[in-house]
Amino acid sequence: MDIDPMDQIEDDDDTPDIPAEQKAERAEKRKSGLNAWVAISVALLATFLGICNVKDGNIGQSMQQFQAKSVDDWSYYQARNIRGEIAQSTADQLQLAMASAPAATRPQYAAKIKLYTDEATYQNNEKKKVMDAAKDDKVQYDKLNYHDDQFDLAESLGSIAISLLALTSLTQKRWLFFIALVPTFFCLLMGLGGLFGWHIHSSLIANWLS
Repeated sequence: MDIDPMDQIEDDDDTPDIPAEQKAERAEKRKSGLNAWVAISVALLATFLGICNVKDGNIGQSMQQFQAKSVDDWSYYQARNIRGEIAQSTADQLQLAMASAPAATRPQYAAKIKLYTDEATYQNNEKKKVMDAAKDDKVQYDKLNYHDDQFDLAESLGSIAISLLALTSLTQKRWLFFIALVPTFFCLLMGLGGLFGWHIHSSLIANWLS
C-alpha cells in the first residue's frame, strides 16, 4: 500500500495533539499582529492627513488673497479705462472747439488738448499694466487651486482607507487590509504631490468630488 507523503503533514487546526489553549493562543497572536498593522497604518495615515490639512489651509488662505487682489485689480483696470476714455473724449471735444475758436485762444486750446491727450495715453499704459497684474493673479490662483484639489483628493482617499482599515480590524480579514493599501497609496501620492508641487492630478475625480 502506497503512502501519500502529504498525508504526513499535520495541520495545526486539525492536529489533536495541540491543546485548545495553544490553538486559541496562536489565533490571538495572528489577530494581535493584524491589529498592530492596522493601528500603525491608521496612525501614520492620520498624521500624514493632518500635515496635509495644515498645508491645505495655508493654500486656501493664499487663494482668498489672490482672488481678492484679482477683484481689486480688475476694478482698478475699469477705473483706469474710464479715466482714459474721459480724457480722450475731452481732448476730442477741445479739438473740435479749437477749429471755430478765435486765433488768439487757439494756443490755450492746444495746451489743453495736449494735456488731456497725454493723460489718455498715460491711463491706457497704466491700464495695460493693471490688466497684466490681474491676469497674473488668475494664474497664481489656478496654480494654488491645482494643489488644493490634490489635497482634497488625498483627504477623500485617506477617509476611504481608514474606513477599510476599521473594517479590517472588525472582521479580521487580511484581504481587506491589502485592499485598504490601494487608496492609502493614492492618498500618499496626491498628498505628496500637493506638498512638493508635483504635477499629479486627476481631473475626472476632482470634477466628480467638486
